[in-house]
Amino acid sequence: MKIAVIGGGSTYTPELIDGILQRHDRLPVSVIHLIDIDLERLTIIAAFAKRMVKAAGRDIEIEFSTDARKGIRGASFVVSQFRVGSQKARHRDEMLGRKYGLVGQETVGVGGFAKALRTIPVALNIAQIIQEEAPDAMLLNFTNPAGLITQALKTHAPKVKSIGLCNVPWNTRIEVAGALNVPAASVEFDYVGLNHLSWIRGVKVDGADRSPEAIAAFRGLTINKATPGDSPAWVQSTIDYLEAIPNYYLLYYYEEKAWVTYQLNSPTRASEVMKIEEALMAKFADEAIVTKPLELMERGGAYYSDSAAELMADIHSDAGTIHIVNTLNNGAIPGFADDAVMEIPAVITKSGAQSIKSGAMRSDIDALVRSVKDFEMLTIDAATTGSEQSALLALLANPIGPDSSQARDLWRDLRTENNGLIGLFNE
Repeated sequence: MKIAVIGGGSTYTPELIDGILQRHDRLPVSVIHLIDIDLERLTIIAAFAKRMVKAAGRDIEIEFSTDARKGIRGASFVVSQFRVGSQKARHRDEMLGRKYGLVGQETVGVGGFAKALRTIPVALNIAQIIQEEAPDAMLLNFTNPAGLITQALKTHAPKVKSIGLCNVPWNTRIEVAGALNVPAASVEFDYVGLNHLSWIRGVKVDGADRSPEAIAAFRGLTINKATPGDSPAWVQSTIDYLEAIPNYYLLYYYEEKAWVTYQLNSPTRASEVMKIEEALMAKFADEAIVTKPLELMERGGAYYSDSAAELMADIHSDAGTIHIVNTLNNGAIPGFADDAVMEIPAVITKSGAQSIKSGAMRSDIDALVRSVKDFEMLTIDAATTGSEQSALLALLANPIGPDSSQARDLWRDLRTENNGLIGLFNE
């Protein structure tokens, strides 16, 4: 079995390697091919991965190259975790939002829009290579904005088997299980929405409803731990009227003004991550280190290794287990198109993810999800056709995007800052 990793020079890669090593009995990988355009970083990460494999006593060959076609050829799984423009582009995205008094973040609002325009052309090119070099491979998309990119893949590369994944559902399950003092495997979520726009409406433990207790426990995990000076956090009144456990990223929508204020005197997350990555790369280059360093937890994406590797293991073994993934709705949530990509529970088999039917979303939640889905579809149209009209309408449709007086100026700045990186919009 061969796994190809697009963005293999990422500091996330050792997380992925660790997850695969822990599940090698269920996921008998023989080759992991790391692919990246940054050969210097790739060489360091590949050498570290080789030391990890050797220390674990596993028989896995680590290959690496800048040639995506070579790396993908013959793969059983292709893991997508790349970032077009590196953290520098992320920093510009965050600052662009701040310039216009908007939320500056990499996966939502104007930042998510810019990132999607950079990413969609590359993602579709990778899908074309998979179709030609590894037509039976399963593409696991971790590249952000994960739901939007998976929607682009399902819409414009339907022949490629693809599933989008995010570590947030996995992390939340671990947190809720810990708060309830039960094994994570016993926890089941009634989970609806989109990637980074989701709600846990119900929680069962071994089939028994523990929703009220779980929502109360969520208060202890978030509200009660908040201290002055922290980034915006959930307030009790919001939890009361949601009657659900909200995805962390929903704070950007429900506490938009608080986030805009917080940004005024806070560094961008990109600038913080660049410092973390510099320290991590130094660790990875140290030949004495053979296991993933603890500092990797500061990078974000905690438990990505578990969510991605567990998903691959369950696909390989045709497990029939339930994972929360980004996949086609196919009737799961009433009122949404079958071909709409949602983040929902799905049964995992060798053929991929089969969505599980769920109840309709409450009207206020439904309205927000529809607005963001419309934004996603307009963004995909802009990226694949070069339509400036679609790009402007996408900005206006986004619930935390600019108003009409800002849209054209913001669009001009976005194009200038991303020239050479945004496909059909490059000058």
